[in-house]
Amino acid sequence: MALFDKGDQHHRQALDFLSSFTGELLATTPVLTEVCYLLDFNVAAQVDFIRWVSEGALTLVELDRKDLLRIAELAQKYADLPMDFADASLVAIGERLEIRQIATIDTDFHLYRMQGKTAFRNIFFS
Repeated sequence: MALFDKGDQHHRQALDFLSSFTGELLATTPVLTEVCYLLDFNVAAQVDFIRWVSEGALTLVELDRKDLLRIAELAQKYADLPMDFADASLVAIGERLEIRQIATIDTDFHLYRMQGKTAFRNIFFS
């Protein structure tokens, strides 16, 4: 979201990150929904985001039944935070695809653990 919100404190950092990042960015549909919701103050920003995704900036990973079961487990495990559906979807696909890196400004990801108690490495702030 910071990339499309010029008033966000992390906007410049998001621009710099994407200008030097050479990997593949993955997301889920729940993440897209959350970003559009958070950009609801500006329809133009929502449209820019949707176009950016449609041009291939992100690879959308579909959730399967096992992911949904894992999301339910994660929601129970992190009920005290609580963990939202978008965050849980990223943890679930991270586990399934064995991806330990994440690029996010969401501070909850320093608390989340994958199976085996493996922490994510947030490459956005590295």
